[in-house]
Amino acid sequence: MTAQLALRPDPARTVPAIDTAMVLAAGLGKRMRPLTATRPKPLVRVAGKPLIDHVFDRLRGAGITRAVVNVHYLADALEAHLKRHGEGLDIQVSDERAQLLETGGGVVKALPLIAAETFLVANSDNLWVDGPVDAIRLLASSWDDATMDALLLVVPLARANCHNGAGDFHMDPRGRLSRRRPSRVAPFVFTGVQLVSRRLFENPPEGAFSTNILWDRALAAGRVFGVVHQGLWFDVGSPPAIAQTEAILATL
Repeated sequence: MTAQLALRPDPARTVPAIDTAMVLAAGLGKRMRPLTATRPKPLVRVAGKPLIDHVFDRLRGAGITRAVVNVHYLADALEAHLKRHGEGLDIQVSDERAQLLETGGGVVKALPLIAAETFLVANSDNLWVDGPVDAIRLLASSWDDATMDALLLVVPLARANCHNGAGDFHMDPRGRLSRRRPSRVAPFVFTGVQLVSRRLFENPPEGAFSTNILWDRALAAGRVFGVVHQGLWFDVGSPPAIAQTEAILATL
């Protein structure tokens, strides 16, 4: 069995009802300058709509009804957009105006707004198109609470559109992930979309910190897994990536 097939949904497994997502939208968007000089990165338009609206489309399509969005840079503009364009979602704002907390710290601050034991976390600066299977539902159907603290949606490096990295993870035949070794290439790229348990955030560092710190702890325990996205994915991190993404989407 190949790693890409290792996490086929198990019909005997209870599929969690995922109704809540944390959308990470507080970053400074430095790589997207000059477009982010006057707007937060989640409001940069790609293929006719702001990046965060593409994420909201995927959430609604998967049946998610509640979203917690963290804000920091140009927070007033982002909050105003959420009030106008959050149809079908109960949106709560986690306010980081006083201090940008990075990915891990941002989720920890937002936890009081999240009642679910298992929830989705999605970056607002990536764009994906579902393949034969809805990516979020694929994560939910592949989740095993007994063995997982985090289940990451990954894409093969060869299909990571607009991405210039060397890959993030290796995956064993059971779907368990391990880090890319220094100066090496890894076959899978993290898409910025993951299903997590609240266990991942137990005993966190204080203040601002990256989710990588929590992943490393869970990786050491063998509790971080991956599932391969079957559709398209785009790393929309810079102005040139916008044109590249739109050119590919125009062919669909």
